[in-house]
Amino acid sequence: MIRRLQPSILILLLTMLTLAGVAPAAAGPTPSPPGAEVYFVGLKDGDTIPTKSTIHFGLHGMGIAPAGTDKPNSGHHHLIIDAPTPSADVEIPNDFQHLHFGAGQTETELTLAPGDHTLQLVLGDKNHIPHSPPVMSERIKVHVVDQMPASQPPQTASSGGRRPAPKNAKVYFIYPKDGSYVGPDPTIRFGLLNMGVAPAGFDKPNTGHHHLLVDADLPPLDKPIPNDFNHLHFGAGQTEAKITLPPGRHRLRLLLGDANHVPHDPPVYSEEIHVTVTQDGRPPHRHRPMVRHHHTHTNYLTER
Repeated sequence: MIRRLQPSILILLLTMLTLAGVAPAAAGPTPSPPGAEVYFVGLKDGDTIPTKSTIHFGLHGMGIAPAGTDKPNSGHHHLIIDAPTPSADVEIPNDFQHLHFGAGQTETELTLAPGDHTLQLVLGDKNHIPHSPPVMSERIKVHVVDQMPASQPPQTASSGGRRPAPKNAKVYFIYPKDGSYVGPDPTIRFGLLNMGVAPAGFDKPNTGHHHLLVDADLPPLDKPIPNDFNHLHFGAGQTEAKITLPPGRHRLRLLLGDANHVPHDPPVYSEEIHVTVTQDGRPPHRHRPMVRHHHTHTNYLTER
């Protein structure tokens, strides 16, 4: 009896091992690009914070889009509080421990009870489902106190009236890249590292809002950035914008401004990139010359 059961058991075990070896890890339906990263700005594991704090979200390699917006390489933030990492293949829960920022917010004012708490950021797609692979931060622990201990005074403007910026802050284009061909109405997507985005008029340390320079040189860095067709302001805290460009070659650069549209110290601006606008957003088709070959009995055309 035992000998007759052994082949069946062996086949069952082999089948289970095979399935275990090829089964894909659970993940959502929306792909994320290689290198995408979400993180806390100005907050790290082990920090002590007051009961009421502003938490800033950072995102690298992807753009922010509100819930319900189906755009490639984009998503919106979710903050997980005192809860395990949510499943990667279903909608993120929506409750007091899973806060959704479906309007595209990049910060929130958070109130926590005194004591130890865990925080984690998870990016969700248009349907609040994590991407594939998931884009999530490390789960950090913070200590919350009623009253913060005495510390250094908050950052103040430098002698020239400019707000300080972290030395490793960086602003860059997610799309387009240098040398790209784009259509007449491209959506420009902005990236920011090691700082947070705050609307114009909100004077918070290590934050600013985007300005897009179009076919213009850097303006004076100790004065408010001009506001015209060559200097586009995004004072509502936008991280992308649809603009209209005439056909031809154009120069683009991002420049971060503070609450009063003045560049920081040191200034935070991107490399200048060049794009070419065509009607269909593709390189122009080049016709290759035709060469006529003469033979004794037949003439024919070939490309060279």
